[in-house]
Amino acid sequence: MTSSIHKTDDATIELTITIPWKDIQDMYEVVVTETASATEVAGFRKGKAPKQIVEENIDKTKAYEETIKRLVPKAYTEAVTEQKIAPIMMPQIELKSAEEGKDWVVTARTCERPVVTLKDYKKAVAELKASKTPKIIVPGKDAPADEKAKGPSVDEVLDAILLSVEAKLPEILLEHEVTHQLSQLVDQTKKLGLTVEQYLASTGKNAEGIRADYKAQAAKNLTLEFGLEAIADKENVTVSDEEVNKLLATAKSDEERKALEGQRYYLTSLIRRQKTLDGLMA
Repeated sequence: MTSSIHKTDDATIELTITIPWKDIQDMYEVVVTETASATEVAGFRKGKAPKQIVEENIDKTKAYEETIKRLVPKAYTEAVTEQKIAPIMMPQIELKSAEEGKDWVVTARTCERPVVTLKDYKKAVAELKASKTPKIIVPGKDAPADEKAKGPSVDEVLDAILLSVEAKLPEILLEHEVTHQLSQLVDQTKKLGLTVEQYLASTGKNAEGIRADYKAQAAKNLTLEFGLEAIADKENVTVSDEEVNKLLATAKSDEERKALEGQRYYLTSLIRRQKTLDGLMA
């Protein structure tokens, strides 16, 4: 396997991976052998037909599809290691060249964490807090003595942080988030017994408008996510195993706990971002 890489200024990555024809052949043989053991051919017991006859009876295209499906994950992992990159999303795979007797070429599009520039986020939050400081109230002249102004809400603090973060988000990551949101919209409308067109008509929006809204929301959420992680790095915020285990202990069943255990890294990231936010609000 050999690979080459192309990066853009928004941290999008395109890997071009070349898989040797010999590797294709070897895996194809494995696929055909497995297929032969499960194939019934007239005149032979199941799995006992000669390989040549099996090959004549199987769908060659499907066999090659299964071959590349098995080879790509390993080739992609090797390419990531070879190019010394740290992708943050599953790759979009495309088969660029697939001729018998020649090396096959696939491309894998993904992205790394974008570069984040932090402004004076502490000052922004401090100014927000100052604007929310309770005023001195004189009983009988102003509002009741026990009526106090509330401090800033979580959303207000997040908005202050958002204005203090600059990040050039990978377009491929934004599109991934938008596609996910659109998929959820389709599922939700189906549950309501509506088509997407009927839902759009009821909201007075069109497909382009919904996509633009989702993209704007995705950009905000991702900027905050990367911003909080950058602040956590700067402030040396850490998460202990005990903190993660405490969260896992809230699982309502063993099955739920096992599912959460499989997402330990994600849970750690969530706790770390929450601790960072709590620190800024404190």
